[in-house]
Parts: sequence; C-alpha cells; structure tokens
Amino acid sequence: MRASIIGWGHLPFGRLDALRLEDLIAQAAAQALQHAGVAGADIDGVWLGNLNGGFTPDIFAASLALQADAGLRWKTATRLENACASGSAALYAACDAVESGRARLALVVGAEKMTAVSGAEVTRILGQCAYSGEAGNPPGGFPGIFAQVARTYFERHGDHSATLARIAAKNHANGVLNPYAQMRRDLGFEFCNTVSEKNPMIAAPLRKTDCSLVSDGAAAVVIAREDVAQGFPRAVALRARAQVNDVLPLAGRDVAGFEGPRRAWQQALQAAGCTVDELSFAEVHDCFTIAELLSYEAMGLAPAGQGARVLEDGTVMRDGRLPVNVSGGLKAKGHPVGATGVSMHAISAMQLCGEAGDMQLPSPRLAGVFNMGGAAVANYVSILERVR
Repeated sequence: MRASIIGWGHLPFGRLDALRLEDLIAQAAAQALQHAGVAGADIDGVWLGNLNGGFTPDIFAASLALQADAGLRWKTATRLENACASGSAALYAACDAVESGRARLALVVGAEKMTAVSGAEVTRILGQCAYSGEAGNPPGGFPGIFAQVARTYFERHGDHSATLARIAAKNHANGVLNPYAQMRRDLGFEFCNTVSEKNPMIAAPLRKTDCSLVSDGAAAVVIAREDVAQGFPRAVALRARAQVNDVLPLAGRDVAGFEGPRRAWQQALQAAGCTVDELSFAEVHDCFTIAELLSYEAMGLAPAGQGARVLEDGTVMRDGRLPVNVSGGLKAKGHPVGATGVSMHAISAMQLCGEAGDMQLPSPRLAGVFNMGGAAVANYVSILERVR
C-alpha cells in the first residue's frame, strides 16, 4: 500500500535571523497540517529530518514539531539524520510506517538553522559528515571533496568548467520564479563562468557560483496511506522509492563514478515501471554543480562523460524534454541541509498538483527526485505521480 503526500508547507529559504530552529519546525509543520486539512490530533507520528551537528544547541529537536498544534502532544516524534539527505531519511521512515499499516497519517518536517554560526564553522560542521580517517584530505571540507570529484571528471573527460557554469546559470534563472528561493537573481552564464572578486575560486575548479548556499529553512509534508488519501482533495503517491548507501571512505570508491546514485536511480525507475524518458521533470541534488552534471549521467540521460550534451541540446532546460531543477535547485533555492529532501518532494508535489505558481510546468505527470547525503554516500531517489 503506497504512501501519498496530501499536503505541504514550505518557508522561504535564506538568512532568517528572526527565526529559531523551533520556529522553523513549528511554522512549516503548521502550514502542512493546514494545507492538508488535518488536525494535529489526526496525526499518528512525526518524523523530523535535521542534521544540526552544532549549528544550534537544539540537538534533541524531534518534539519541537509538537508546538505546531496542541493536538500533536503525546504523539510519537523521531529525529533522523543522514547528512544532507536527512529530510529524505525522515520522509522514507514515515512512508515505512504508513505503508506497513502502523500509521494512517504522518507528519514529516525537514529543518535546519545554519546561519547562526560563522562560515568557517559551517564548513567544519559539514566536514564532519565526511570520513574522519580522511579528515582534511582533500582539504577544504566538502568544497574540497567535490573539487576533487570535478578534477577527476575533468581528467577523464576534459575541462568542463563552462558546463558547470551553464548549470549554475540555468538554476539561478529558474530560481527567479521560485518564491521560496534564497537567491532570486539571474546571474547569467558569463558571470558564472568568470572568476572575479564577486565570484572567487573556492576550491579549484569550483567557483562560488558552483557551490550551494548556506541557508536557514524548513519544509513539511503530510503523508497518508493510499486508501486514506482517497478522502482528500489532492494526493501525490510515491510510486517508487529507493535508498542506496555506499561506503563512507573516499579511498574505497570512485567518487566521480557516482555509482550509488546510479544504482538508486536504476532501482527506483525499475520499481516504478518506467524509464527516465517518461519523467516530466526532476529535482536533483546540486550541492555543487558537478553533482548535477554527474546526476545527468547517473539517471541515464547521457553516457558517462557526456552529460554536457543535455545542456547543449536543451533537454534539461525549463522548456526542455526533461527539465531539471526548475525550482532553482540547491544552487538558487538554498540548502538548509535537513530541509532539502523534504523541500524537493514538496515542490515536486506542487508541480504535479498544478499548484507551483510561477514555477509551474505544463501538465507534468511523473517526477523524479534525487537527494544525496555526503559525496554520493546516502542516495535517495523517488518517483512521484499524482493520483488525486
């Protein structure tokens, strides 16, 4: 029995100085309950995706969601953490409860408060998601790790700096239409492709525009059992979902091969009984632009080393055959790590229900979502379709 999204909430992402982590969680949860048209008392359990790791003192945060509605008091509440895929980890745990029959209705919240600490501290905290035995190698935390991924890709397939700039420019142009996006500004290809004072090299070959934003934010969805969802005005089913984890040490794998994401896409598409060409759009994890480029190849849009083709022929553009990151992706929307996976699913549900506002695509039927924790370590792929 499949699980379906029947409502959602989404706060704007950005530097939200006036909001604490508990405010983010409670506000997104309250929005989702209201949008679904359910009371807190109707919810059978709450699942929170939140990395934290030192961003805020609130490590024991699951029950903060109970502040969204008095009826949530005494409900089970659990926090899940799987690096930048913490939101999808929470969503999948809720789906497990719903699909097993243990819950009729579940509330999933993803939230992160990242801007209360310095940029250096953000880099340090996120760097702790890497393998401690390789700490500092390559240097520079995750920018350094993905810079090494990009260098390896360039060594095999040629310099694709301009390709990465095209991805950044595409996503920033898409983000202009997203009211939840942290950066709603079309930067243009030339700016993204040029190293400058405003676009410095962060970790060669990655420039500032190749790196996702440090953000505060939250998103939430209400999940219902398939038969229960029939009584609601909207329902977006998770037609299939797959989680694939790879080993953590970089030395144990080919990080530029993106094998974990590739396997997750293959499993999800097979379980959904469809091909990548049948998808209407995809939201993929572009924590760094090289990750989106590798995602094109992992999902089967292009052979290894030829991902640039789907940018050049327009396939992944907003008006293309398979638009990728019409939300602006992590690049423009922002990347409050615990919120990202829930946000990707919520925005995909908006699209499928025709409720995406200025972001709306014409008549989408199937969505693909890829959320990733670490450098292709925890890989989550969902195939979504509207059933009501």
